[in-house]
Amino acid sequence: MTETLLKVHGVETYYGNIRALAGVDVEVRRGEIVSLIGANGAGKSTLMMTICGSPQARTGTVTFDGQEITRLPTHEIARLRIAQSPEGRRIFPRMTVYENLQMGASLDNLKYFDEDVEKIFALFPRLKERKAQRGGTLSGGEQQMLSIGRALMARPKLLLLDEPSLGLAPLIVKQIFDAIRALNKEQGLTVFLVEQNAFAALKLCDRAYVMVNGRVTMSGTGRELLADPEVRAAYLEGGRH
Repeated sequence: MTETLLKVHGVETYYGNIRALAGVDVEVRRGEIVSLIGANGAGKSTLMMTICGSPQARTGTVTFDGQEITRLPTHEIARLRIAQSPEGRRIFPRMTVYENLQMGASLDNLKYFDEDVEKIFALFPRLKERKAQRGGTLSGGEQQMLSIGRALMARPKLLLLDEPSLGLAPLIVKQIFDAIRALNKEQGLTVFLVEQNAFAALKLCDRAYVMVNGRVTMSGTGRELLADPEVRAAYLEGGRH
């Protein structure tokens, strides 16, 4: 059986007195793509942020690559080579594409910088064309490519993607998901994906979880959940993009 890279066990996360996650159990094995689907406000992004240490889980544990990281500050978690492309992209709008990629590079791996930039440009040729352009002037799709590229510059063991298709045209969504698939198949990158486009996410992933009101209510392979009548009724009817 493939080794577990990320294990979230019994995690509860609060915003003040409001419980956003209620005893969440999730596992991501090395080399997998795992999707987390659910309605807006279900707690998906909170789980992503809890893995990265902000906010920290009030109870339960988060373990990465055999080390418990539940109480570590965010910058120390990043140093363990967990990289996140957050919801809303959050690139540096006044910096060029190239400068944004520089900001993502790990200080430990600067000797690979030029090689890594070329890999990003091969994955997203549009970024190469725009490398001297300010991030804020890019289209939404180009900004999403840049956000993913910046995360990849850290040479992550685990890539966290939060709503990568949000607000993008179907053709751009296909390009982004094709790139995620290529990273996984060709480089063996482990990916944990939060996505409202359930159809695309379940087609892409090895396994998936469904989250409702801060709880994981179902899990299975992507194919199993695609075929599940409950999942189809709640997340897939009329939602094929």
